[in-house]
Amino acid sequence: MKLYWNKTSFFGYAVLGLLFIRGFLNAVIPLMDKTEARYAEIARIMIITQNWITLQIDYGVPFWAKPPLSTWLSALSLKLFGVNEFAVRFPYLLLAALMVFLIGKYAKREQLPFFLPGFILLTLPEFLLHAGVVSTDTSLAFSVALVMLSFWEALQNNSKWYWKYLIFVGFGLGLLAKGPIIFILTVPPLVVWSFLLKNYREIFKKIPWLIGSIITLTIALPWYILTEKATPGFIDYFIIGEHFKRFFDSSWSGDKYGFPKTQPLGIVWIFLFLFALPWIQIVIYKVWKQKNQILKNEWVIFLLIWLLWTPLFFTVSKSLIHPYIMPIMVPIALLATHWYKSLKYRKTLLKFVLIIPILAFLLVLIESFTKTYTKQYIPTDKYLVLENIDSNTKTYHLYSKSYSTQFYSKGTVENISVEDLEQKINNHNESFKVIIKDRDFKELTLDSQKKLHPIAKNYKKTIYRYSNK
Repeated sequence: MKLYWNKTSFFGYAVLGLLFIRGFLNAVIPLMDKTEARYAEIARIMIITQNWITLQIDYGVPFWAKPPLSTWLSALSLKLFGVNEFAVRFPYLLLAALMVFLIGKYAKREQLPFFLPGFILLTLPEFLLHAGVVSTDTSLAFSVALVMLSFWEALQNNSKWYWKYLIFVGFGLGLLAKGPIIFILTVPPLVVWSFLLKNYREIFKKIPWLIGSIITLTIALPWYILTEKATPGFIDYFIIGEHFKRFFDSSWSGDKYGFPKTQPLGIVWIFLFLFALPWIQIVIYKVWKQKNQILKNEWVIFLLIWLLWTPLFFTVSKSLIHPYIMPIMVPIALLATHWYKSLKYRKTLLKFVLIIPILAFLLVLIESFTKTYTKQYIPTDKYLVLENIDSNTKTYHLYSKSYSTQFYSKGTVENISVEDLEQKINNHNESFKVIIKDRDFKELTLDSQKKLHPIAKNYKKTIYRYSNK
């Protein structure tokens, strides 16, 4: 079958196909411990408790590490579609689709297919991954894109009136998505661009700063106030701890929910080159080839400053992970779109970037029938829980249960200590099941070990049955 690579229809169908692939993966891949299952469980608890103000990592235990936007979206989706993987991930697929449509018009302005930027965006590995991961990074990326593109549009001649207000809607959503980091990732590049082009007077004239600030505060401030009132100490932990201590101290001991993430300085650039290939390499090549003409194009300067600021900012931090580059996937896609006409071997390139999503689809499709790999090697307790736990028998987890155990058991599994487990075994009062990490099993006495009968196991845990009969 011949593909007409220069036709609008190809990119439209390709975007639709990529969104379908991501939706399929969202539905069949189990929730992963720790991060993704944790956020999914927080959303599940939200709809159970109907507490839409205080995020909870367990019943009655507040979660102060992140604002609520992503959890609100996941919780609403769970309420609409039921408690399952696709539902809890659906909002991130929707946000990805919204970004595809948000940037399409920039291709039309260069007489290119509307869905070309979206195609490029969805073939960036980092972006395609986070179109289906339960986290705060996709909502932050959407907020950053809304701020930056609205700012650009607001300064154009004959621009629509609403763009100047959408800047501040983006700020408000960003505060609810991940906090003050929205200002750190957007304001400096906008300031640098404005002073470089010497158009700051026009900015103060066209942007409604006072009304805009009121819009931002109206969107975000009520939740911060209500959360601090409900759980005093939140503001200090979230603003000072999560935004300053975490950034400057990779071994920050005050982290209540995560673990130290010590990385080599500058690792963010490695993340960028790996998780945005091959488009970031194409952009770098084009920048180098056209370095003498770049300063003549305001749009290219705007996108480059947007692209460079985030990795420059995180270069000095040792506490980061690869999703921190999500907010700059949009400028990469738009820069690649800008230079698309000058690319050689476009047909080969388009085939190449489709390899990863198509291969992932085929591998997961095969695995969804066999489950030989996911049951044994994927960091999730989904199958251990769903296939071996029922409402007739109480189930415990030695020490702290995983977030995937919490989610898939719908909160019915309880933590238990070695002492309490030994006591239950010796009392012979009830039959029960218990999930134990293989490394922790040896902490039980030999007598207790003999009385526990293994039912099933996964990559690092075994579920045992104890009967008092």
